[in-house]
Amino acid sequence: MAAREDKQHRAVLRRIARQAMIERDLLPDFSPEALAELDRISGPAQPADESKRDLRNLLWCSIDNDTSRDLDQLTVAEALPEGATRVLVAIADVDALVKKDSPLDEHARQNTTSVYTAAEMFPMLPERLSTDFTSLNRESDRLVMVAEMIVGPDGSIEEADVYDAIVRNRAKLAYNSVAAWLDGEGPMPEPIGAVEGLDENLRLQDRAAQKMKALRRSHGALGLESLETRPVFDGDEIKDLKHDDRNRARDIIEDFMIAANGVAARYLGAQRFPSLRRVVRTPRRWERIVEVASERGFKLPHDPDSRALEEFLTLAKADDPLRFPDLSLVVIKLLGPGEYVATLPGEAAPGHFGLAVGDYAHSTAPNRRFPDLISQRLLKAATAGDSVPYADDGLRELAHHCTAQENAAKKVERQVAKSAAALLLESRIGERFDAVVTGASYKGTWVRIFHPPVEGKLVSGVAGMDVGHKLHVQLVHTDVERGFIDFKRVG
Repeated sequence: MAAREDKQHRAVLRRIARQAMIERDLLPDFSPEALAELDRISGPAQPADESKRDLRNLLWCSIDNDTSRDLDQLTVAEALPEGATRVLVAIADVDALVKKDSPLDEHARQNTTSVYTAAEMFPMLPERLSTDFTSLNRESDRLVMVAEMIVGPDGSIEEADVYDAIVRNRAKLAYNSVAAWLDGEGPMPEPIGAVEGLDENLRLQDRAAQKMKALRRSHGALGLESLETRPVFDGDEIKDLKHDDRNRARDIIEDFMIAANGVAARYLGAQRFPSLRRVVRTPRRWERIVEVASERGFKLPHDPDSRALEEFLTLAKADDPLRFPDLSLVVIKLLGPGEYVATLPGEAAPGHFGLAVGDYAHSTAPNRRFPDLISQRLLKAATAGDSVPYADDGLRELAHHCTAQENAAKKVERQVAKSAAALLLESRIGERFDAVVTGASYKGTWVRIFHPPVEGKLVSGVAGMDVGHKLHVQLVHTDVERGFIDFKRVG
């Protein structure tokens, strides 16, 4: 189709996003009852008594995306003798204001997650809460749940505990600028220099995170890099699509959160409490992963083996770092989706194949994910010696519901991302691109072009194509409303 003269791309994408939410049984707006409850909340939660640990003197900081305002976690570290490190992760106490079965909780339970689309974000909780009253904002006292870990010199967690506390964020930091500073490629971010001792504390956190990552990798954790893109706007017109690369600052948060989620799962198990685990079972299409590796000269074993797969990924990244995100996407598609499962006391839970961990309960983002809010309520009850707040059958139903709704949210995000890509490409019909096959099933064959990083359907020349194959394609059609981008194989 011809490129539209109307350049109000944001408005187009917002309309598409809201309709996609409704079609997938997600709520784009809060109910009058939820808003009325919000109006009755006058400020952040305050400690009910003097029992909470006061950790406001520690050098807490947040590291997140440049534009993030819903701050769920803070981190801090302390050097211990013989190369050990004490790592503390503070998680916003959202349950202190959002009570179980309240109207705000009902909305969160329906959507189960914040939905981040190309032009509009649909928060799981109203922004007055998620970006203010329950957000761990700079120089603000907040109630939290703390996961405390003693990390040994080899990166293993030697001891751990969970408790509630009160903290204060000393610096709001962003991934890219912190990573550039840690790598010696950029200046120290101003908020770090403004807090005495924070620079060395961050370097200590970085060293601990690298040890933890190295240990997980040795156990088979996969070093995958996603190709999730974000639109670049000039006013209301979309001009480009870019993706955020992994970096050392992201690694700090990723490794600490993986560890904290493991601590949460094991703590609940030790207290004979149920938990809501995030799992990725045996890869759905391991045989095709073996073929993809073989096409690149690497032999994987017949049975799924995360250590062998990580060795292949490490070598592939060193051989072709530019194309490694595309290989990562192929492997992610072939591994299959994750899911939530309820694990009752005494039951063995499936592990997380991609992370090479057996105990993993989402608990570190209660402003953004409902499973984390469920985990928080379980942890609070366990630490206080209270009864379990969810019945076994109810927890199983919630696990299934959270999986379904998270999948629906991802489909909304993908649909709007495809509409954004269609807007970007609608003036380029007939152009040719290098591509890689990212999906192949009875539903169709999908390819991703490299520049810009856009995925679309292969509508001609699909014979013999499978995930991971490279080819040349020509753009033949776009449909912004439905997010369709169609290619045909050429050459």
